[in-house]
Amino acid sequence: MFFSLLLFMSCISFSSSLMFLSWDYSLILEFNLVSLNSSNFVMVILLDWMSLLFMSFVFFISSMVIFYSEEYMLGDLFINRFIMLVFMFVLSMMFLIISPNLISILLGWDGLGLVSYCLVIYYQNVKSYNAGMLTALSNRIGDVALLMAIAWMLNFGSWNFIFYLEMMKGDLIMELINYLVVLAAMTKSAQIPFSSWLPAAMAAPTPVSSLVHSSTLVTAGVYLLIRFNYSFSENLMYLLLFISSMTMFMSGLGANFEYDLKKIIALSTLSQLGLMMSILALGSYKLAFFHLLTHALFKALLFMCAGNIIHNLNNCQDIRFMGGLIKHMPLTCTFFNICNFSLCGLPFLSGFYSKDLIVEVLSMNYLNMYIYMIFYISIGLTVCYSFRLTYYSLTGTFNFLSLNSLTEQSYLMLKSMGGLIFFVIFSGSMLMWLIFPSPVFICLPMVMKLMTLFMIMIGIWLGYEMAKFKIFYKLKSNKYLNLVSFFALMWNMPMLSTLGINFYPLFLSKVYINVFDQGWLEYYGGLNISNTLKKVLVIQFLSLNHLKVYFLMFIIWLVFLMINIL
Repeated sequence: MFFSLLLFMSCISFSSSLMFLSWDYSLILEFNLVSLNSSNFVMVILLDWMSLLFMSFVFFISSMVIFYSEEYMLGDLFINRFIMLVFMFVLSMMFLIISPNLISILLGWDGLGLVSYCLVIYYQNVKSYNAGMLTALSNRIGDVALLMAIAWMLNFGSWNFIFYLEMMKGDLIMELINYLVVLAAMTKSAQIPFSSWLPAAMAAPTPVSSLVHSSTLVTAGVYLLIRFNYSFSENLMYLLLFISSMTMFMSGLGANFEYDLKKIIALSTLSQLGLMMSILALGSYKLAFFHLLTHALFKALLFMCAGNIIHNLNNCQDIRFMGGLIKHMPLTCTFFNICNFSLCGLPFLSGFYSKDLIVEVLSMNYLNMYIYMIFYISIGLTVCYSFRLTYYSLTGTFNFLSLNSLTEQSYLMLKSMGGLIFFVIFSGSMLMWLIFPSPVFICLPMVMKLMTLFMIMIGIWLGYEMAKFKIFYKLKSNKYLNLVSFFALMWNMPMLSTLGINFYPLFLSKVYINVFDQGWLEYYGGLNISNTLKKVLVIQFLSLNHLKVYFLMFIIWLVFLMINIL
């Protein structure tokens, strides 16, 4: 039922978006919920080509994910609860997309955080609980920033930020709101220093990772910044550019030394989020939106393929145990490869249109050498970890249990993946014609034009060289173990955001419980008093005796009372 409903909604949203785009038309609907004296409580909805197009993509991906979950979560006792949670997630996302008002954005924003927490802890083990808590607490920072922005917006006439963006540019009040919104977006989109929650959130079931941690939750921050981008000052843009470029580089580097299949794809998502944020900070919000849409499609499918592989390998996620999968699961591996190529920016797949355009627009505007180099190095790293993943999992010999019957029998999963593959191949060119009706003219020298291709080739070679292993061949990454573990741990960020924050409070609480709670307080408190009272034999005699003793004492007490009265 949910699958059909979401697919239908996706078709309606997409056709409406085409109509709005061709007419250059926006619609603001106001629903008066409550009128109290002269105060009106109004629910505002903004419909334009951007919100409708994003909605159609979210609806489509979520419909495929729900269809996919039917088989992936087969045998789960609470599958209905799982589907309902996913549907609640989609509703929260809709709230966020169509709101030009900070209050209703907060409803969607907090809804995303809450449902995301429920989905991350779905498997109910210690690892899931820790990951869920890290996710929830990281996102709370952004929620608080949004609440502060709402409080600060009391300086204006209403909370509909969309009316104030261009008018208030450069204004001190708007500037503070911008900084708070950027902080909120950085927590939701897992930019440095809040990056560690995204790989941790892979404890959730794979369909959740496919929907939540590729195309909706993590892109909510980017979408909010796209809405706010008109009012950003130059200093804020430079700050955002620096942080997002570092995130892009750090996660690309980390993915090259990770062995967990889902975490590699999560770090890849983080890298692409950094790319979106950085091109947004350079002023091209349409390009960021374009890459957001294409990335949502191929990353959702990449997670689905990974889920199918994990499902067929009895829940094994370590890529070192895979190998030769192309013989056993040809269709899944075909989809997997197409998505990887799209991620790398192979010409004429959907990722190429957005990624190549972003890099070439960057090359047109020279900012400085650092940004130029880090963009190209990050592109090289993307190709590097993609080919490493292909080398480990799809080629070579099968490294898992010898008695493993690995066959591709998951028809529902393959159907839902087949529904997405068409868009992974063709959506790039389609969106290019839609979003940029007049062609973008890029004039670059031959060397700069071929720079992307050159970096891709280096990435392929490095990915293969770093990953290749035989019985007699020592892994190159083992030679620099300290450096590699530093890169693989995302520059020690998980340590800083978990043990770094809670080590001393936990240590102090241990000291407190030993010294006070089970020490002096216990001695002068309940335990010592009970020991002392045990020594008084009269009380012992009374407490161990029958009811008649109590009645006798009651009568004696009455007698004493009567004597006193007389």
